[in-house]
Amino acid sequence: MNAGAGSVRILLPGERTYSAGLRQRIRVEVSDSQQRRWGFQLSARLAGSPATGQAGELASADALTQVICANGRPIPCASASTIQFITHTSQGTRNGTTGSVSFEFDWTPPAEATGRITLYAAGNAANGDGRNTGDRIYTTSIDLDPVAAAPRPSISAERGVVNAASFQPGITPGGWTTITGANLAAATRTWRSDEIAGGKLPVSLDDIGVTINGKAAYVYFISPEQINVIAPADDSVGPVEVRVTSKGQTSDAAIAMLQSLAPAFFTFDGKFVAATHADNNLLGRPGLFPSAPAATTAAKPGETIVLYGSGWGPTEPGIPAGQLADRVARLSNPVNITIGGLPAEVSFGGLVPPFAQLYQFNVKVPEALADGDHLVAARIQGVDTPNSAQCCFVTVQR
Repeated sequence: MNAGAGSVRILLPGERTYSAGLRQRIRVEVSDSQQRRWGFQLSARLAGSPATGQAGELASADALTQVICANGRPIPCASASTIQFITHTSQGTRNGTTGSVSFEFDWTPPAEATGRITLYAAGNAANGDGRNTGDRIYTTSIDLDPVAAAPRPSISAERGVVNAASFQPGITPGGWTTITGANLAAATRTWRSDEIAGGKLPVSLDDIGVTINGKAAYVYFISPEQINVIAPADDSVGPVEVRVTSKGQTSDAAIAMLQSLAPAFFTFDGKFVAATHADNNLLGRPGLFPSAPAATTAAKPGETIVLYGSGWGPTEPGIPAGQLADRVARLSNPVNITIGGLPAEVSFGGLVPPFAQLYQFNVKVPEALADGDHLVAARIQGVDTPNSAQCCFVTVQR
């Protein structure tokens, strides 16, 4: 054992630590330049008790590995304390040709930190001649210590869950939702394109997740003090519980009002609507962004502009809340929009590819509007956008 020129290594995604209940991907690498067939076994045990003391759960990640009990039988084992082994399958023995191979699998530590845990691995580097001579066995082990528990996330008591467009109470199934609080995440980022598989949106980023009425929301943005999600589909109406789970810690529930409709327009700054011209250039008061004063230009009377919103209800065809729009879907119900108190012709309202639950409205600016800032208001199925003296305006300039 360990007499050859090769080795076996246990490779972790990060430091030699574990977080209670938090799954991690582990790789075992078996190397020997003279061998051709491969095998391995790994177990996770409470430190100081190599023969007893199962630690956590092992799981295969592909057809190259399998989990067995200490007696060689498949799981589930007869007792929760019985040692599990992750090992190769017959297909796994042919994993690679010469030199070295790797096996990947998942390990979930115990739900509560149990002190030091030791991973034991044995690697078999065989010559592939079908006999029990000339093969080499290598062994190794590493110790993992629990990381300090992450601070528990908390949702703000006052307006901790709001409509992401209006920042007012009242959220909708499939609607953009903003959650504010403390210790919500360690990093700040949005979802990456590689985290959207087959058009399906992620339900967690960096092990940060949100549930609304017990259902997983789709996580777009995380930061220590704010998370933006798309609410899951739900037929419920009324108060619902919202919770944030961060690094294995779950917040107390915040209560939000789930509504079938909560129409609102997104804004650039809380006052001026987020809008574009038909050519996709930003629309707004000139100099709206001091760092880029030429980035925005005003709308002209008679021009068709594009507004964006959330919470406007069903479309035909329907687009599931957890998917990118893959086709144009018009609002099922008619919408009335006014600019400066005058009716504005709406040529389109609905969802368009490739965005996720972002409603788009193609609206003609009334010809009679004078220069200045004009209030944009809308109504759908008897529900009005939450307009006030601060929101929502579009700048018109002839």
